[in-house]
Amino acid sequence: MLLHGLFSSAEVNWIKFGTAAGIAAEGFRVVMPDLRVHGSSDAPHDAALYPPDVLVNDFADLIAHLGLDDFDLGGFSLGSRTSVRAVVAGMRPRRLILGGMGLSGLAGWQRRGEFFKRVIAEYESAKRGDDTWLSIQFMKTMKIDRIAAGHLLDSFTDTSPDALKVLTMPVLLVCGEQDHDNGSAPELAAALPDARLVTIPGTHMSSVTQPEMGEAMAAFLAA
Repeated sequence: MLLHGLFSSAEVNWIKFGTAAGIAAEGFRVVMPDLRVHGSSDAPHDAALYPPDVLVNDFADLIAHLGLDDFDLGGFSLGSRTSVRAVVAGMRPRRLILGGMGLSGLAGWQRRGEFFKRVIAEYESAKRGDDTWLSIQFMKTMKIDRIAAGHLLDSFTDTSPDALKVLTMPVLLVCGEQDHDNGSAPELAAALPDARLVTIPGTHMSSVTQPEMGEAMAAFLAA
């Protein structure tokens, strides 16, 4: 099970750059949902449809629908946050992959959340060179519904470092060498009971496009 990043999709994160194909080549079935408000999934405007951890609830429903009780779980950025929240809520994948994630990206969502709220607020007014510019261009490319995205941002919750003790399964952290958007990956690795960190080329935006991302994930799962 692979969960994509914020404002992205399964196609962009996992298929376009060969990550899913590399994992499938190791003999795995790869399931890649588009999260609520993303890709081919619905983006309702009713705020009542975005309770806390709504993406975790959606994912748990998908696992139940598929009848899965033995699976590995991986994500990038928002997908990593959602994966951790699912494990904290009681889900028990065999192994866990967290891409583009550091400790403060789990424990301190407010700072990142405020940035993305500015991305939405400045959607029509930002100029090239503004810190929100690239995220806005990505939103436009991905045709993200701003109203639904605002509701979704409000549904995200923090995970305290103490709560991470439930992540007892083997964990792979894979992060770009210039990726500090979600805090320190080494700090997150140190906070987990059984984690290994692989550093690959790239920033937060570019690392998920690198072949090293898929190679690290496939090697971890095939070991």
